[in-house]
Amino acid sequence: MNKRYKGGFNMPVRVIVGAQWGDEGKGKIVDYFAKTADMVVRFQGGDNAGHTVVNSAGTFKLHIVPCGVFKPDCVCFCGTGMVINPDEFILEIAQLESQSVRTQNVLISSKAIILMPYHVEFDRSSERGAGAIGSTKRGIGFAYADKARRLALRFEDLSDLNYCSDRLDVILAFVNADCKKYGVKPVSKLSLMDKLKEWAVKLGPRIVEPVTYINEKINEDKNIIFEGQLGVMKDIDLGIYPYVTSSNPVAAYAAVSSGFSCRKITNILGVMKAFSSAVGKGPFITEMSDDEAVKLRGTGENIDDEFGARTGRARRIGWLDLMVVKYAALVNGFNEIALCKLDKLDGLKEIKVCIGYKLNGKPINYMPSARMQYLAEPVYTTLPGWLSDTTNIKNIIDLPANAKKYIELIEQITGVPVKYVGVGPGRDNIAL
Repeated sequence: MNKRYKGGFNMPVRVIVGAQWGDEGKGKIVDYFAKTADMVVRFQGGDNAGHTVVNSAGTFKLHIVPCGVFKPDCVCFCGTGMVINPDEFILEIAQLESQSVRTQNVLISSKAIILMPYHVEFDRSSERGAGAIGSTKRGIGFAYADKARRLALRFEDLSDLNYCSDRLDVILAFVNADCKKYGVKPVSKLSLMDKLKEWAVKLGPRIVEPVTYINEKINEDKNIIFEGQLGVMKDIDLGIYPYVTSSNPVAAYAAVSSGFSCRKITNILGVMKAFSSAVGKGPFITEMSDDEAVKLRGTGENIDDEFGARTGRARRIGWLDLMVVKYAALVNGFNEIALCKLDKLDGLKEIKVCIGYKLNGKPINYMPSARMQYLAEPVYTTLPGWLSDTTNIKNIIDLPANAKKYIELIEQITGVPVKYVGVGPGRDNIAL
């Protein structure tokens, strides 16, 4: 008979994804749940974003390695849906090990795409002038583009360097044509082969065939977390196109990219921030003025101030947009919500919340396109603040009355229960 966990299903296959634009606090929430996880799978993206984790081991900003790395016996799997810069991966592993974090269980899908040095150069060159979209310039979009046009190498290819050499003859004909277009120095096959040889030696033992591996773990009733990067509004299909990432940070892609049935997902947890933030260009309906935003953004001195973990850029700040979270719940099918950074609102006398949109003066009941979002007007309700410190609260029931009313509004609009409330940057700063 299969094992059971509280709730009546087999051991959970939990997907944790962002409910806004990213930077919601997923690293903290994944780290919290990873305390009991057997495996954490990062299922998309690359080193273009960061998950900040604060726990007893220290403070960390992870860009590629899954947030389960702090549990010694947890398998951390960099999944098929990722594009991975091997040099950045090696650097991140070294940084973790320098802080006494064990990394022997960090594995890479053999089907994941190798992000090459020229992808980074193309990205840096393209992010200029009117065509710039606010990319992190890490080469992510160009690596995904080469995946789509079948001009990429996978990590499985590192097991056969002769094959890599033959493939590079084909790939570099296209790449060096692109070099002329982007004004980048032509790529040397010899220098790339040296890189591939180095990566094969350093990373070969970590490369695993993913479909059989992950399905075996699911069928063994292991407790597995699938960790997303960014949020629904940055999804390439469903977000604010073209101001989006180049992959799908929605829950369904965990199954699609990992090669298991979506019927095996038992829990989808949406992580949201108690206000809104965004990085890069694009529409932002509830964006505050800089004078208002500074109260929530901070100065950058604190680990939970609103500055990008990857870029260091100051985040754009806005009032909570519940139309975005409702849309995320619709797209992902959330079972529950983790609300992060509630404590950042502790000092506000009044708090505005967007509960609807208008276009041309008329209410709408759908998420408009990015172009139309520039024309949309937020419909606000204003709630009283609670003007008290929440950072030491461990139970949701003990939160101030007005904080609980804030949470009740979120539940009412989204139709999803808020089960976890972040009240500080640390792993244990959570009210349940």
